[in-house]
Amino acid sequence: MNTINWKLIFQLSLFGLVMAVATISLIPQNVEPFFWVAIIIVCAYIVAKNVSSKYFLHGFLISIVNSVWITIAHVLFASTYLPNHPQMEQMNGNLPLIMQQHERSSMIILGLPFGAIFGVVLGLVCLIASKIVKKPASQ
Repeated sequence: MNTINWKLIFQLSLFGLVMAVATISLIPQNVEPFFWVAIIIVCAYIVAKNVSSKYFLHGFLISIVNSVWITIAHVLFASTYLPNHPQMEQMNGNLPLIMQQHERSSMIILGLPFGAIFGVVLGLVCLIASKIVKKPASQ
């Protein structure tokens, strides 16, 4: 089958939803990258094991859906998220003045591009995993 597995994309994007909620106040920003590395590895393995083609596209789309979850959660809980993530405040300081004054708007504007950048990373890792992970035998 040569189609996109939307069910798998949605299911794996739930890691993004969990991380979106957990990074609001539970997971500090200095530890967060380790969680993302683990999530990327798990997602790539599952994609490689369950998809027969379009590995890169599956990884890319998982990350896009992740970015939607993350953006929504961080915008809704910005008053809690931003004080726990001074790196976001610093990044916001480099944006045009109009965006600095509207932090939630800048989070919305930047959410999808960040999702796309990380989508390229996840897509490449899924593609690499597809070359390494053995598929179950056809029945």
